[in-house]
Amino acid sequence: MEYCFKPIGFVRHGFSDEQVKESPGGVPGYIEVVPEYAEGLLNLEGFSHIIVVSVLHKVGEAERRVLRVRHRRLKRFGIPIDDLPEVGVFATDSPHRPNPIAISILKVNRIEGNRVYVENLDLFDGTPVLDIKPYDRGRLVEDIKLPWWAEELERRIREKLGKGPRISP
Repeated sequence: MEYCFKPIGFVRHGFSDEQVKESPGGVPGYIEVVPEYAEGLLNLEGFSHIIVVSVLHKVGEAERRVLRVRHRRLKRFGIPIDDLPEVGVFATDSPHRPNPIAISILKVNRIEGNRVYVENLDLFDGTPVLDIKPYDRGRLVEDIKLPWWAEELERRIREKLGKGPRISP
């Protein structure tokens, strides 16, 4: 069974793909909602964060067959790739996966017309957006558990950055 979705908007920010990849906290920008769906933004202002579901449109067919990965983006923190465990793609937020969709939690700065201005975008310019949902208290998870390897990666990132990580495995 296959499903077909129509984007409700697109990510806009003007940064290169490499700049987005290298930015540990993401980049500022906005979600430009197509005019026919702009009315759906009514009363979204006031929420500090939103959940954005998007299509990783630059992931190729070969990358969609990847089922085991290493956290390559952590190399920028000085963690040797060979020190990182190989894990199943569903234990990561790697873009290489059978269905290249992303879920991002973004801080909302303001809404102007059909544009939702946000911080910490980890998506490329032009990324199609499938949905926007408010992030509310009903979604908060207080007591999460992580596997040993994720705890170790967080520890090593804290050593490099000097603060708690906001980076998912």
